[in-house]
Amino acid sequence: MIQKPAVSLTPGKRVLFLTRDPETIREQLRGELDLRMEDLGPGDLMDDINTDAMTPAWACFDYRPEDIAVNAYAGITVNGERLFPAGALMAGNFEVIVSGLRKGVGSSRETAVQAEKWSGIRIAIAGSFAPIHARNNIAQGVLMGDHAMLVRLQRGESIDLAEFQRGWDKVTRKVIAAGGLFPFTKAFARGEATMPARDTAARPMNLAEKILARHVVGESGAVAVKPGDAVCVRVDGGYSHEFTTAQVHYFLEQEYGPGYRLANPAKFAVFEDHLIYADGVAKMAPFSPKIQLLRDLQRSFQRHAGVQDFSAQGGVSPGICHSVARERIIEPGDFIQATDSHTCMGGSVNSLAYGVGATEYAALVLSGFTFVEVPEAIRFELRGALQPGVTAKDVMLHILATHARRQETLDRVMEFGGPGLASLSPDERATLANMATECSAKAGVVEADEAMLEWIAARRPGVSIDALRQKTVIPDPGAVYAGGVHVVDLDSIRPMVATPGDPAQGIPSDPTNGAYIEDLGEVPIDIAYGGSCTAGKEVDLDLYARVMAEALAAGRRVKEGVSFFIQYGSKAVEAYAERQGYVEIFARTGVRVIHPGCGACIGCGPGVSESRDQVTVSAINRNYQNRSGPGRLYLASPLTVAASAVAGRIVAYREGMFAAD
Repeated sequence: MIQKPAVSLTPGKRVLFLTRDPETIREQLRGELDLRMEDLGPGDLMDDINTDAMTPAWACFDYRPEDIAVNAYAGITVNGERLFPAGALMAGNFEVIVSGLRKGVGSSRETAVQAEKWSGIRIAIAGSFAPIHARNNIAQGVLMGDHAMLVRLQRGESIDLAEFQRGWDKVTRKVIAAGGLFPFTKAFARGEATMPARDTAARPMNLAEKILARHVVGESGAVAVKPGDAVCVRVDGGYSHEFTTAQVHYFLEQEYGPGYRLANPAKFAVFEDHLIYADGVAKMAPFSPKIQLLRDLQRSFQRHAGVQDFSAQGGVSPGICHSVARERIIEPGDFIQATDSHTCMGGSVNSLAYGVGATEYAALVLSGFTFVEVPEAIRFELRGALQPGVTAKDVMLHILATHARRQETLDRVMEFGGPGLASLSPDERATLANMATECSAKAGVVEADEAMLEWIAARRPGVSIDALRQKTVIPDPGAVYAGGVHVVDLDSIRPMVATPGDPAQGIPSDPTNGAYIEDLGEVPIDIAYGGSCTAGKEVDLDLYARVMAEALAAGRRVKEGVSFFIQYGSKAVEAYAERQGYVEIFARTGVRVIHPGCGACIGCGPGVSESRDQVTVSAINRNYQNRSGPGRLYLASPLTVAASAVAGRIVAYREGMFAAD
């Protein structure tokens, strides 16, 4: 179905403004108030509405969009109560929803868009959109516009569809005109839609551009691409997990029939990692039947499609998908797509990897190729070396508090390189790539070196370093970075803590008193959590163990009244910790260790807060409201988390700090 050439508001339908004032939202939901865009000020609308707020984890246990829509915006709470009662958005007769900057940050879950669309929303208006969320809107046929366009619509104007297509590449414009990705893909398969001709001449290219150029379908010889080019590219691999696979399977059956077949199933995989411990969380226990159904449907998909199987064995997951994919699947130069925002972690091995929604993944897993707009890039040139007590997590919290807060990273590929990169272990580089999504970036890509190649080869029997070296990609001299080249002086980075609500709200430690975080004050904690794909790697276990070994030597352990959880990122990491003797250190100091899985990071495992007055310091990647329970959650490095667990309050680690006490 092709969209009409002009768009106007439907008589009798309404516009919902997501204002900072909760009562104004309540009045709109009750039908007592209708607002106009021209009467609102720039600070009246909510910024950074994240997908966890739009569809919290438990709302995603339904896989049919019409069921998900009942709990649209269930994650926004006021004094512990839902601002949007069940079915409220659906019952409000709204067709437009309006917010401020960076709509849809956080998880790649397409359910956030589905919750709006199946509630009647056909136009989303915002100051800006997070990149994956924007792609999900396009895939589902939801139009996106800015505040000025809404002013015109509310005045009764009809706006040509071309204005909603403005700023997008030529293929995406066709997807928008077709009303979504599935209608366009079917038209492409029938020969009714074609790729636009490109005339990009040879040019110096950055890492992301060179990887995409290698994967362009249907062009021979040396291929050059530039930002804004629309290309059809081959996908080297990807994966989904039990939180998303059921919907992928459902969409494929709906669109292509129950007998659908994948073009190259051996390249793709399923993981059982996100909900492995959800049944043990009190808040999630009522959803156990739905969770089990998701597991069962994923296994049905795996058997039907023939993709690689990383299901749990004996109730134990082989690991978090991003961690295992990095260890066992992704190679330099690969182009990887998966149904999770932290897919970008794969960029640490010199690949281009990023998350997509269920619709986009279903289309590409079926065909083996996808349509992309070549993104802009921003380069971070690392120099020097980190001071003792500082980690890559602190580097990312610094970048979030500076460059990301200024939207310099928005929808761009973050390229990491420079002489300082050699001072970071491959695991620490994975933290850089992993948290690109918190920066609302498209992806994170890291330059290759021998240390990285040796790391991969050590985990891949039969894979030679020479073969890997042949696949590596380096940026060309003179490559263009639309976001600029930014020098990061690693020597100057200090331990950081991001305050509750947003990973970009980072503040540094005081260099004159390393035990405290400047301007933070005294913050007693109830929970310390170390784990997730971001902080459950081998080097992270080294850091936790270093702190706890020092505490043990000083006769200290986890502070009474504090619960300290450490969760492994994969079975390989768990085996490493056992070989290193870390498990004994943790046991003697009161740390609770957990088998691999996403766990508390997604609010589905031990370590989640249970009440609003609890305080957590965590090494996970994001700290949005209710992400890991109702309490207040601070983000920090593995060193800070472990040190705080012993001190009973948030403190930055410094060597010998417990002996000094």
